[in-house]
Order: sequence, then structure tokens, then C-alpha cells
Amino acid sequence: MLALVGGLAGTPAHAQQDPSPAAMLAPVNVTVTGSRIRGTDVETAQPVFTMNREAIQATGLTSLGDIVSRMPFAATPEVTSQDSLSSSNDAGGRFANLRNLGAVRTLVLVNGRRWTTSQGGLTDLSTIPVSIVERIEVLKDGASSIYGSDAIGGVINIITTDRFEGASADVFYGVNGKGDGSQKNGNFTWGKSTERSSLILGATYEDGGELMDRERDLTRYASGPRHPGDGYGMGGYGGVVDPRAAGTPGAGHYAQDGLWAPNRYVIDHPGGVAGNPANLADYHPYDANSNADKYATTRDTTFRSGTKLRNLFATGRYNLTDDIALRGMASYGARDTRWRTAGYPLQSASGRADGLYIDPANAYNPFPGYATSFFRRTVEMPRVNWSQSKTLHGDLGAEGTFQWGEHTWNWDVTYAYSEARSRLVSSGNINLVNARKALGPTAVVNGQVVCANAADRAAGCVPWNILAGPGGTDDAVWRYVGSTGTSHQVTRTNDFTANLTGGLVDLPAGTLRLAGGLEHRNENGRYTPYPADSAGDTTQLASDPTRGGYIVNEAYLEFDVPLLSNLPLAHELAVNASSRYSHYSAFGGGTRSKYSFRWKPFDDLLVRGTYAEGFRAPTVADLYAGTSESFESFLDPCDSSYGAAASDASVRARCAAAGIPARYRQIDQSGAAINSSSGGQNPIAFRTGANPALKPESSITRTAGIVYSPSYVDGFDMTLDYYKIAIRDVITPILAADILNYCYVRNDPTYCGRFTRASDGHIVTLDESLANLGTLRTEGYDLGIHYRLPSTRLGEFTLSSDSTYLKDYSQSTSAGAPPRQLAGYMNNMQGLYRLRSNLSLDWGWQRFGATWTVRYFSGLKDACWSPSVECTDPGATNALTGAAGFSRKGAVAFHDLQLRWQAPWNGSFRIGVNNLFDRKGPLYYNVSSAGNGSPPYNPAFDIDRYFYMGYQQKF
Repeated sequence: MLALVGGLAGTPAHAQQDPSPAAMLAPVNVTVTGSRIRGTDVETAQPVFTMNREAIQATGLTSLGDIVSRMPFAATPEVTSQDSLSSSNDAGGRFANLRNLGAVRTLVLVNGRRWTTSQGGLTDLSTIPVSIVERIEVLKDGASSIYGSDAIGGVINIITTDRFEGASADVFYGVNGKGDGSQKNGNFTWGKSTERSSLILGATYEDGGELMDRERDLTRYASGPRHPGDGYGMGGYGGVVDPRAAGTPGAGHYAQDGLWAPNRYVIDHPGGVAGNPANLADYHPYDANSNADKYATTRDTTFRSGTKLRNLFATGRYNLTDDIALRGMASYGARDTRWRTAGYPLQSASGRADGLYIDPANAYNPFPGYATSFFRRTVEMPRVNWSQSKTLHGDLGAEGTFQWGEHTWNWDVTYAYSEARSRLVSSGNINLVNARKALGPTAVVNGQVVCANAADRAAGCVPWNILAGPGGTDDAVWRYVGSTGTSHQVTRTNDFTANLTGGLVDLPAGTLRLAGGLEHRNENGRYTPYPADSAGDTTQLASDPTRGGYIVNEAYLEFDVPLLSNLPLAHELAVNASSRYSHYSAFGGGTRSKYSFRWKPFDDLLVRGTYAEGFRAPTVADLYAGTSESFESFLDPCDSSYGAAASDASVRARCAAAGIPARYRQIDQSGAAINSSSGGQNPIAFRTGANPALKPESSITRTAGIVYSPSYVDGFDMTLDYYKIAIRDVITPILAADILNYCYVRNDPTYCGRFTRASDGHIVTLDESLANLGTLRTEGYDLGIHYRLPSTRLGEFTLSSDSTYLKDYSQSTSAGAPPRQLAGYMNNMQGLYRLRSNLSLDWGWQRFGATWTVRYFSGLKDACWSPSVECTDPGATNALTGAAGFSRKGAVAFHDLQLRWQAPWNGSFRIGVNNLFDRKGPLYYNVSSAGNGSPPYNPAFDIDRYFYMGYQQKF
């Protein structure tokens, strides 16, 4: 059950019934996520969502990232398992995104301490095995004054098992309705406790299978089943561009804009058999608007990647005295992820500045004597990526209590070391140095066509008959021109913390409590790309090395002040104030504070509110990452058919003033003009990079809410919370679509210098480097209702409902620019749903149990396919793209069912079906870039029914 208890932390479920002797190790006071002050009263002014072990198991999910994403206030993170074209070392990880603000603005803690992050500031939840999780606490407001950087969207605190007696083994198997994407899990936990010590050891193994695009109609087509003929990419049979001079009869024609358009040809391939590449008579004209010579890249592309995870875990505690204890934790996890996509769309422009041509003296050149441009996808050699991530975390500390006057004080000191290492192996790319030699001049030796240069032959050069297409290239050629590169990344964190909390003085309404602490953290990282990739000698996206780090010194104070108690309309009134000073060696220091109150006019009702200042510091990658390349999907507003210029005269005028031809059409990687308002992927890579002059993002969070637990209705509680978060100086790579829209649609000239165009209008360079630009604001409500019905002879029933309503989501990417109102839109990678809701009914009777859950997603506005196709509001302005028209897509609900039985031999069975009715979500054309190339299916939606079963045995 997803039960929103809003600050009322539930009793944790333990692996043993008898608390002795381990219970003797537990502290008297507890700490609630969002405050460092310990006390026996765990009601706080902050909205806290708690999910216990039973609720986690009821989801039928085995990844913490997937479990968190099911929460109504969570959203799709920056990196998803649909990232089929990703070259990031974070690919394959599972991340959390609260309040639609991004995973980089969500702080992840384990037992109240920071967990390992990547250079990009992402915390991979897959490195924390579900088997060791006691409960998940989610603080849904800002907490930078308590925890420091990143706690803008909220805080996820993973509480691990700390007391365990005996042993437990758990096995799990799940599979999609199509028979793929199987999930096989096994874990073993052993624990031993004495009066003075406790030790827990655990091991976990997970194996998740991949899903391929080609296995489903919903994913088999690049633009979905409604448009099966759209989205084809460059084909596998060779094409050439007529190299003869402009004006040569038969070599091309002059377009209406006066520019020379050379003819393009593709080799004949009847029945899949290519003609003679050296004979122009065996070619036919290439029609970029026909699929006859194109390729469906979804044949070879992973829809969702497969992952294997191994984890070892140990935690221990030893009481030196009655008042002092030593504790430690160590975790080691290794994750392997594999994904693939179709072979590289190779063309002469792939050779970067030097180009890549068929030599005039090459035997396979249909234009002898000319350096001939070509295009051809290497379908025989799909691009396969394998990422291995190893995460190590260890912490050692001491904690204790002492009496000061009449008050008990708690203290703790901790040293934590975290390290994340990743290795990314990318195959299926082309070695451009060798490809130039293989496409260079040839000679005939002993009746065989060979590379003309003897030294190149000695080094393995083999002529590449590239235009012949599939079957026309020998394995020896592939070995010579193929490239497999390995990049490495490592991030290390050394963290020292010290905390002190206790009662300061007794006031008439209670004890004034204080917490304070110090933290010293050293963050550093490096990234080493494959040298040939970095030098631009392969078709892999080029990137430069990264190396850097910074030191953080912080101090905080927190006060909890009771003002009134046990008075009419003031059963309790208290305020809490906290402040934290942070100094970064990279950019200086600053202070952030938080103020909150809680008021109980009577015992059944709690009224609460907070005002919090927050910040997100630039990550190591933000500050020091080398520049890198990426192929972006976007809609050019100057496109004369689907861009804003098609309907907006002022945009047309700005495009014309920039020298863009009136009939300009944006082209995709296949050379075809785009045919929908979803745009297309640029054939030339753009550049992005770090900015060492970045400063932190700053935020203001406001919350207000009530918790109602009527004493006359046992087992019922309701929470209603309002939130508003405003962020300024947002650190962001300005994406191609935003740069172009702000330049032409919003007429902001500060963006127009970030790109250049060729004389025909096509964009040839674009800079997406990071900057502190604009603002981001979100506002909404959370409603939680939980009711444990009175026991009946039919069993015990519990009803839980948790919902989030998004009132506002506004984004501006430059100072002074009008914000885009995006609430209710499909915003590239994440749906900004007006309403997300989970409703569950849990039943328990003797040894049996069942849970029914409904997950609801409201409808969204999406880009129109065209002004006349799939466009419900053609006259309205699309707030996301600035173009005319948007399409309203309907809501969807997924139903989950789980059945449980507790065996008399201390074993337990569970079986279930997620997405019981096999619902499919709508297709969103704005999500075409989500997953970096996967078909337009929302990563947040279920793709199939999912069947699973599990068994746990305790010893």
C-alpha cells in the first residue's frame, strides 16, 4: 500500500517477532527525515511519505528506481531504460525524479547519509538492493538547510534493515506478456544479535532481460503503428551524390532558391542482390521521400535495456558501553547493462572536417576520377553498448548519549567513502582513419583488388566495396574499419560529518531542542574517453576528458521551539528554524535557512507549513566536463511546412532576415524533409560542454498542509498539502529546440549566436553548453487518504489513496523571457500530468492476503502530427514548441493485483500481475527524444502485462 501518512512515521516492520536482544541496541529517540532533532514525538511540519517493506513487496517490482517512480509525486528521470542511443556512462541506471524537477535536484540518502553519485550528480538506485530496505521515507519539500545541496525537489531516505536474527532467502521471477524482459532475482540475508552487538550480511543477484523494438506493434515502428511508414532511416545499400561540377548536364538541377542540387543515386538491389557498384547504369535515383531504399532502424534497436546486478552488503553495530556504540556499513554493487541500436548511418559528412569520400582511383567508384560522396547504413554491424558500473560505499562511525542537566543529548560522528566506477564499451562504430584508407585508391595485385599503398596493405588495409550493401563486405573489411572503444569514469567522495542534538531548556510548552553539526566533503572525478573517439577518429560521438573536483565545508543549526501546549485551540504550537552555511572551493559560500510551524488546535488535527531556501551546486561534470557531441531531435521553427514560420508571419520575417530561403525544409538523417511537427534528428552532431563559471541554482519552497486523524474513526487519517517551488539560475544545457524557438519565435537575440547555418538554411553547428539561465516553477497539491477498516469475519481491509495535482509548471530559459506554461503537456522525457493517483485496497485473512492497486495518469497535450492529422486544437499555440496546434491525448489507468499466502513452515508465497488488463498508453510525438531514439512510447507507462511470482523462506 502506498499510504501517505504525512509526517506520522509508521512502526517499521522487522524480520523477527522478538525484539530481544537486538532491541537493546536501538536508541530511545528517533530521527525523522527532514530534521536532525531527535525526539519521541515524530510528528513534524514537513510532509513525509513512508513506504514500508510490505508495501514495497506488494508492487511486484525489484528496482528501487521503479518503485519510487510509481509514487504519484515522482516523474520520469533524465536517464531511462529506453536510452537506446545513449553514450552516457549513466545509461542503464535507475534514478529518481521528484516534483518533475529532475534527478539532479533529488537528494538520495541511505540511513540519513549521502549515497554515491555520478559525475553528473545522479544517484543510481539500482545499486541499493531492495532486499535490505526496511522502508522508504520521502520528504516532499526542500531541505538544503539540513542536508545541503540537491534537496530542492525533495529527499529520498532509504532506511536499511538494522536488526535481523537468523537467515532469509528470497527468489523472484517475472516476465512480460510477450515472454521477454524476464526478471530473475535471488537474495540471501543472515543476521546475528547479542546483548552488545549486531551483524547483518546480505547478497543479492538480479538479472533483467532486454526488450527489443521489433517484438511489438507498439514499438516496431519509429512513429508508432498509426504511421508505420514514417521514421525510416538511411538504408543499407550504397548511395552516391553526383560529384560533377554545378551546371553539368545530367548531374543535377538548380533549385528555386538558386542553389545547385546534385543528383543522388542508390545502387539497384532487386531481391536483395546489389548491382555492380562501379557501373552507374546499375543505379537508380534516390527518393528521400520513399522508403524503398531506407531502413527500419527499430529492427535492431533495444526498447528497454537488459541489466544484471550483484550486490554484497554488511552492517554492524557494537555497544562499547551503555552510552557509546560503534557502527559501520559496507556495500559493493556491480551493474552490467547492454543495449543496442541499428548500424551507423555513415555518410561523407561523418568524416567531420576532413570528410569521407570514395577515392577517384577506387575500383568501386561509379564516378572514376572524382572524389565521390556517399551514404549508407552499416546494417551488418549494429552498434552494441555494454556498460559496467561498480559502486562502493562504506561508512564507519560512533554515536552515543550523555546527560546535560535534565536532558539527554545524542551525538554521532561518521566518515563515509563512496566510489562509483564505470566502464562503457561501444562497438559498431567506424574507424575513420582506416575507412579513408579502405575507400582510398586501389590497385590490382595477382588478379585481386587491393589497397594501392603497400604500407597500408601491410597494416591490414582491405578495399571496402561500401556501395554493394549487405553481403558485399567481407569480414576482413569489417574487422579493419570497425571500431570498439572503451571509456572510463570514476567519482569519489570523502565525507566527514558530526552531529549533536538534545534538549536545551524546558519551556512552559515543552523542551526547546537543538541540533547542530559540521560536514567536510571532498568530491572529485575524472572521465577518460577512448582516445580515438576523443580525437574524432571514429564515428562515435566525440568527447573530451574530464578531471576536477571541489571541497565543501558546511555547518548547520536547527532549533525546535514549543510555544503553546494543552490550551484551547492550541493543543500544540511549535516552530522550527534551521540554517546551513556552505562553502565550496569552486565558487564560494552562502547561507540557506528554513522555517516551519506545526499547530494542533485539537488532538485530531495538525496544521503545518514551511518556508525553505534551497540550492543545487554545480556537479563535477557541470564544471569540468570536456565538450562532447550529440545528435538532437528537434523542430526547426523556420521549416516552411511544420515550423512556426508556416503559421506566424513574424517568425517567417525573422527567418528571412537571417538569410534562410523562403521554401526551406528541415531534413532528417536520411536526407528527407520532415513530414510532421515532431521534427527530426539532425544529420550533423551538435556540441555541448561544461562551464567552470557556473554558480549554484537557488530555490524557494513553500508548503502548507493539514493532517487529520479523527479519534472517533479508528484507523483513518487524511493529509492535504500544498507546495510551491521556484528555482532561479537554473543550470541547463540549452537544447536545440529551445535555442531555435527563443531566437525566432520569442525573438530573443541572445540565443541566435549559438548556431550557424549553411547557405541552404540547414543548421551545421549548434552550441548547447551549460549556463545559469532562466527560472523553473512548479505548484500543486498532494492528497492522501488511508483507512484501516474495522476487522470483520471476512478479514481486515485497508484502503489507501494518494494523489498529486499539478497546478502550475512554468519554465523560462532566459532572464526576462515570458515563461512557458507547461503543466498538462508531454515535455520531451516526462509527462507533466495534471493528476496522478494511486488507489489500493489491501485484504488480509489468517494466512492469506491480496492487494489491488490502480495507477492513474491524466491526459496530456502533445504535438500534432500535422495540422490536419491527430490535431485536436489546430488553432491553439503549442506552449512547448511555439508552433500552431496541439493534440490532446487521453488518460490511462493501470491495474495491479497481488495474492499472498504465509506458509506454516515460515515461508511465504506471492504471485501477481501488473497491468492486469494489458492497457497501453497513448503515443506522444513529443516523447520521440525520450529514450534517445526509441519509438514514441512514454517511459513511465507499462508496455505489457507483467506476471511474477516470489517465495521467501526464513530460517
